[in-house]
Amino acid sequence: MLQREYPLAPLVGVGAVIVHEGRVLLVQRGREPMKGKWTIPGGLIEVGEMLHEAVVRETREETGLEVEPVELVELLDRIHREEGRVRYHYVIADYLCRVVGGQLAAGDDAAAVRWVERAEWNSHSALVFDPITVRVMEAAWQRSTQLHKESR
Repeated sequence: MLQREYPLAPLVGVGAVIVHEGRVLLVQRGREPMKGKWTIPGGLIEVGEMLHEAVVRETREETGLEVEPVELVELLDRIHREEGRVRYHYVIADYLCRVVGGQLAAGDDAAAVRWVERAEWNSHSALVFDPITVRVMEAAWQRSTQLHKESR
């Protein structure tokens, strides 16, 4: 069993920035860390699992959607400290993904799922966004737009 809180070493995870029809899919975290906040779907990789496989599995478990990872958007550290100690430490590979199937529904540790327009993360929305999440969504949005133009 992995020790998520106060780990002995960083844990490796993945995230899926799913850009579809001009929107990005977000999940509301159902548990810590960041419970109640809106973020991109994702989770920890399993032993023997490739990063791309983990992105597909985690997205299916949290959202019901089948995705295809397109490319790595960012590799980042998520370190949450509490009273001078590291409570959570994740190294996360966030991927730009496209929807290839499935039925949207909150599952696993997601309290809710919803599509958001770009204006919602670039304004004072009622949704609560972490600045790192906004940065990753914006980078994926820009790359998705660029890929769309190149494919024409």
